[in-house]
Amino acid sequence: MVVCFAPDVAEAMLQQLTMLVTAEGKWVLPDSEEFLAALGDPQPDYDAVGFAVRNLGFVKFQVLDRLVTEIELCPRNVDLRAMLAVERLLIEAGTNLFRIRWLADDWQSEISASPKHTLERLRELCAPVFEPVLTERFHVEPQDPAVLFSRAGRDDPLAPMAMKWRVSFGNFDTSVFDIAARHDLLARSAVAGFDANDNRPVFRFIGGAHRWGGEKYPLDGLHRPIEQMPDREYGAWVSEFYKALRASGQPRLDLVTVDMEYQSEPGKPRRQVIYERLLLPWRTSTGETLVTSCVKLEPKAGANLRVAGSDSSSSRKAPKSS
Repeated sequence: MVVCFAPDVAEAMLQQLTMLVTAEGKWVLPDSEEFLAALGDPQPDYDAVGFAVRNLGFVKFQVLDRLVTEIELCPRNVDLRAMLAVERLLIEAGTNLFRIRWLADDWQSEISASPKHTLERLRELCAPVFEPVLTERFHVEPQDPAVLFSRAGRDDPLAPMAMKWRVSFGNFDTSVFDIAARHDLLARSAVAGFDANDNRPVFRFIGGAHRWGGEKYPLDGLHRPIEQMPDREYGAWVSEFYKALRASGQPRLDLVTVDMEYQSEPGKPRRQVIYERLLLPWRTSTGETLVTSCVKLEPKAGANLRVAGSDSSSSRKAPKSS
């Protein structure tokens, strides 16, 4: 549902100090009968606007002196219809600056001079939370990526990649590979992109240590959908993480335990691999989204390798993972 306004209506709305869009995508003014009806309380004795934003999926839209457009929302409650209504009016706002104020565990804010970037950030913030499927073969424990930006996490091998992502505002350049190489991450890194009109991530780069697909897979697997890995079950599982990062635009740090099938070991049982994985979303100069994956094997992963379904240790050789 796209909400459209006649030019004179849009102009009149932008003269208002504060507007609200309901979860259904309808524009209302604070304290109006329409707002109170949508609130479901004709005589609120509390901060009704704040309550509606925090709990009912309303979005507050303000134009301040025709200089700053401010959008306030609680992303986890915002419906697509409300998001589309905000996008339509944001394009017509015509201000110089755009500020997003959103509620996570506490209130956060950021400001931009670009309506396009503001739209992208709103979509990222309101993207559905991805809940990975856990199976007997695949298990993931989400970690807080903020630790990589903290002083305590600076010694983590994954931290330089996370810091590069932060200081470059997620803009990709070839120095990403240089940083990965300097910190011994390149061999266990991968880069995925998305072809036009296709939501399936495809490999653009596969580090040489990724041998689960066979000796030639780091080359043969390029430009193929990730879900078409030789181990199709694993490929389909991994692919969903890349799709989710493309939608959210936020980094993800996971502790992953998988029972891997190795194409170089046909007929042999799967091996358990435990690794920490940092996924980062990037934008290229052409507007494409790339997702990098950097893997750090757990210190005891080699010692903990076991044949799937067995309590005995198999090989001490470091496993290769994605």
